[in-house]
Amino acid sequence: ILCSALTDDCLERGLNMKEGGAVYDFISDLQVGIANLADSLAALKKVVFEDRAVAPAELWTALAANFEGEQNERIRALLQAAPKYGNDDDYVDQLVVDAYQVYIDEMKKYHNTRYGRGPIGGVYYAGTSSISANVPQGAGTLATPDGRKAGEALAEGCSPSHAADRCGPTAVFKSVSKLPTKEITGGVLLNQKVTPQLLEKEENRRKLILLLRTFFNRLHGYHVQFNVVSRETLLDAQQHPEKHRDLIVRVAGYSAFFNVLSRKTQDDIIARTEQTL
Repeated sequence: ILCSALTDDCLERGLNMKEGGAVYDFISDLQVGIANLADSLAALKKVVFEDRAVAPAELWTALAANFEGEQNERIRALLQAAPKYGNDDDYVDQLVVDAYQVYIDEMKKYHNTRYGRGPIGGVYYAGTSSISANVPQGAGTLATPDGRKAGEALAEGCSPSHAADRCGPTAVFKSVSKLPTKEITGGVLLNQKVTPQLLEKEENRRKLILLLRTFFNRLHGYHVQFNVVSRETLLDAQQHPEKHRDLIVRVAGYSAFFNVLSRKTQDDIIARTEQTL
């Protein structure tokens, strides 16, 4: 149904989708590492410019050295202690909102080759639905000012960096809702993880329902998907895959058998914060 809606009118116009025959024609480019951008900006603002604990040249040297060495590890610790996206902290959340808006406004200036040839759209839109591309994208990205080392996975979707969201799922939802979601039409992909044991209690199931209703009805959330699996189960599946052939996990925009995923993607899913209610 979705495909037919997107390509409606091609026959009437006698043009295929690439020629401008479709009614709707939107292209979404994807931004990877939203949380890394947020946390890096906050670390620069706090550590370098406000506290003046690290000089710009010192930070540059630490990044180039991938934080190796005693002095650079000290710098990394300071960066990691800075405010983090995903905790409903305007100090860091507003930085990424402002930075993302600059990007969105810039993208509005560009059109695809079918612009003005009939379809509605013909322009580019932002999107955070990077699926699992955060892992290979991170492999090719050098160290970043949030304390992330070179080659490590970037944050996926619009989700906070792993273990950086310390104030629970409500704070995560509030941070994400501050993004200009109405203009990120390519998807605002948020991943969350809870354990099956947590949802065994009726009280917690009710809490989760209320949390989701608030996210969508009051905070105007765009999207969230959950993995309901414990860290222990995932670790055991890595060690004994033959015992977990039927284990399916939500990766990001799609589900997959855990055993067929690359080791780095498995590690990335295991590292996601286990939320409590």
